[in-house]
Amino acid sequence: MMVFDLDPGPPATIVDCVPIGLKLRGLMEHLKLRSFPKTSGGKGLHVYVPLNTPGVTFDDTKRIANAIAMLLARDEPDRVTANMSKALRPGKIFIDWSQNDTHKTTVCAYSLRARERPTVSTPLTWDEVAAAGRSRKKAPLVFEAKDVLKRVEKVGDLFEQVVTLKQKLPVL
Repeated sequence: MMVFDLDPGPPATIVDCVPIGLKLRGLMEHLKLRSFPKTSGGKGLHVYVPLNTPGVTFDDTKRIANAIAMLLARDEPDRVTANMSKALRPGKIFIDWSQNDTHKTTVCAYSLRARERPTVSTPLTWDEVAAAGRSRKKAPLVFEAKDVLKRVEKVGDLFEQVVTLKQKLPVL
């Protein structure tokens, strides 16, 4: 899979990730790829593009993720950075394209984060993401374990297709 980690630099929040996530979704759709959002369980938003295609390497996904992140940063330099420098992140959304590497780890869906308030990395629908952006409230994007258990019981596993959907990376 290809992963984008949208990491808000304070004072930006997960809500500020929403328009960037939606733009990323649009780019993926243009490339004929479905994408799936989830909270990081912390302060950011993750966008997963399942591939499940033999022969795809970390180098392949990293190269394309980097190109897409650079494109978004070029289009919105006041709101987005693709540069890893922490000095460039305040108030911006860092699109961490480097998560597509063998030595990197991204928190899995449904993982409990070890924090003062133990929140859960939770799969979302794109409608939920858009609604949170319209409301400008981050509360609908923060989940605790009890919330996620009820949620899965009600809507099922929104990340199920990430494991099964077969897609091909475009040639850029």
